[in-house]
Amino acid sequence: MPSLFSIGGYRIFFWSGEEHEPVHVHVAKGRPTPDATKLRLTSAGGCVLAHNHGRIPTKDLRVIERIVAAQHGFICREWKTYFDTEEISFLV
Repeated sequence: MPSLFSIGGYRIFFWSGEEHEPVHVHVAKGRPTPDATKLRLTSAGGCVLAHNHGRIPTKDLRVIERIVAAQHGFICREWKTYFDTEEISFLV
């Protein structure tokens, strides 16, 4: 799983094989897992919580959401490169 960056011990990454879904990232403490917390990027440049299966504490999650939103353009560019596509979609 390609890691994009880390925030306070949390890894922000893509999960392989999800290129047909709207743009999103997974967040995990330590190594990536299939049940990691998922944040979907929005067309307006933000992000929304899809689920918190990783049980990240609310305080940490709010900081992570702000940083992921601030890295929106970078994440979209990396999505296009990693999944070898020019077209991306957003949930909202």
